[in-house]
Amino acid sequence: MRILPAAVATAALFSSMVLAAVPAAADTSVPIGVDSVLDTVVDGAHQQLYMSGNSAIAVVGYTGKVVRTLTGLSGVSDLQLSPDGGTLYAAVTGADKIVAFDTATLAQTAEYPTGDGTAPRRIALTEGRIWFGYGDQWDSGLGEIDLTADPAAVTLDLAGAHDFATTPMLYADPANPDTLVALDGGISSGPIVVYDVSSGTPVIRVTANEGGFYRDAALTPDGQSIVVAGPGNRAVTEYRLSDLQEVHEYPVKDEPETVSVAPDGTVAATALDTENTGDTYVFPAGAGAPASVRNLSNEWMPWGGHSTVWSADGTKLFVLTGSSGSTQFHAVNEPRKYEAKLTAVAPATATRAKTLTVKGTLTTGLVPPAGTPLNVVRTDLLSPSGKSLGIKALGAKGAFSFTDAPPSGGSVRYTVTYAGDAAHTSASASDTVAVTRATPALTLTNNHKTYDYGKKVVFTAHLGATYTNRTVEIWADPYGGDKPNKLLKTGKADSHGNLSATVPMSRDTNVTAVFKGDSRYSARTVKSTAYAHAKITSSLSKYYRTGKIGSTRYYYFHKKTDAVVNTTMTYYKGRKERLDLQIYSKGKWYTTDSEYFKLGTNGKCAVNLGHPGTSGVRARVRAAYIDTSSGDNVNTTTYGAWSYFYFSN
Repeated sequence: MRILPAAVATAALFSSMVLAAVPAAADTSVPIGVDSVLDTVVDGAHQQLYMSGNSAIAVVGYTGKVVRTLTGLSGVSDLQLSPDGGTLYAAVTGADKIVAFDTATLAQTAEYPTGDGTAPRRIALTEGRIWFGYGDQWDSGLGEIDLTADPAAVTLDLAGAHDFATTPMLYADPANPDTLVALDGGISSGPIVVYDVSSGTPVIRVTANEGGFYRDAALTPDGQSIVVAGPGNRAVTEYRLSDLQEVHEYPVKDEPETVSVAPDGTVAATALDTENTGDTYVFPAGAGAPASVRNLSNEWMPWGGHSTVWSADGTKLFVLTGSSGSTQFHAVNEPRKYEAKLTAVAPATATRAKTLTVKGTLTTGLVPPAGTPLNVVRTDLLSPSGKSLGIKALGAKGAFSFTDAPPSGGSVRYTVTYAGDAAHTSASASDTVAVTRATPALTLTNNHKTYDYGKKVVFTAHLGATYTNRTVEIWADPYGGDKPNKLLKTGKADSHGNLSATVPMSRDTNVTAVFKGDSRYSARTVKSTAYAHAKITSSLSKYYRTGKIGSTRYYYFHKKTDAVVNTTMTYYKGRKERLDLQIYSKGKWYTTDSEYFKLGTNGKCAVNLGHPGTSGVRARVRAAYIDTSSGDNVNTTTYGAWSYFYFSN
């Protein structure tokens, strides 16, 4: 109760100071291979928890790792740790006994049969005695194991004047050694019964019907009160054991499921949370102050077992959430602090150097006062590691806003941080604005030009006005999947804004100029596509001489000798040449055939054109690469020179 005023004073004192965010110890959440937990107790000496369920006891470290499983415990339910921490007692319902384990070795050290058919489910410890609730429905009762006797003596039917309708839930505390509390939890008319056990035989001291259907309960550290979860109201309730009068209500937003009380008296509880608004409540300043609420799970909280416990020193809170097959183990490392959550909302877009507004809210169970400092950092192209914009003050009801005129364009992120204090966890939020940048002028020469095979062509990029960056990259990406995009040159544009690179044109090529932008000018890429002819040479063989007909040189063949044309063409996988054959007649050339022939891997191809068998035939042939039709598209369409030939006698 003394923490909250100190926190308020601290926030006011620091409201005009620059605070670095000091993150709170991070809570953890890990999956755990334990389902249907009925009871959980904490062993502070060995830094572990014991969880009962599914006929076994899981031994779990503070990190949520199951380090060992004690099996063969049919229907094991309630667990209790001896006051010295050396012995773990477990009610083994299906075997009609209570067993004891050494917490140092986890070896079973004793077992205490309670009688055939007794089915002990609930246990509590007082000096020298194990009290156990047994039976089912109206056959339920209260029993005792006297550990001071040799052998230990079992006594049943000790409920006194009260007839339990369900197995009694039992609670005892060494701080109040003569008191045993029993809750008749499974019926609406079930009371809380307080027994005086100083004589060894329970005597009812006080009883009161507080609504029945109790889900869970825990004694306060002094043993003088009990805090009860249930029935289905929206609070856990503390009752004084001397007269069972209500002392406090600790409000929750849904039906309470579990409750645990820390050594300093701090109450923690979980609620069913059907609306997913918050499932775990801690009351660091008592029932009169708002709860610190955390939403550990998006599912309904598990019911039917005690699965929320404080660490032995009260610094951590352990909570199980989820259902069978998806159970999560949560360690809340600063449970007494109010969990703070920040939102920050900036415009989606903005104009560089123009004022924009960032708004947000700090949400927590106990809102810090107006003036609480928030640290703001802007991250952009000018300040990639972040630039502090100083401290902004929290406004009324946790709202805040501030303005800024971003000097840089591009993606600008605003990060708002609340450092936290003695009563609140730290929190941080950010949002990103797309700030406009000018588009720079960028051009590249030689677009859509065609060049001879092997021609060395100079491509020149021209960059217009920019702010700080004058670097341009020139890339060449030849057609075809076997050659990658390659950086030809990178450098600063000269005093005229130009940067040039040379491309040997062996294939059609996409050449790009890239400017990566700066804080005032956006990135830009321009492309020129230039085309390259294929290289083609052809020759005829088997001719017997050459001579001119008119001004054209012909190759002469005997009329019965086959003419063979030999072609060499730049090779690409799967490439074919096209041969065009024409005959001269009556003063004109007529195409008689066009046919594709596959090139060898060396780019060569020899084709027999045959012979006419008569003299006086004039013909010509040429090789061509036809873009796409020749089997690929890495060059532009190229026609070789005509070879002229004549058949004579």
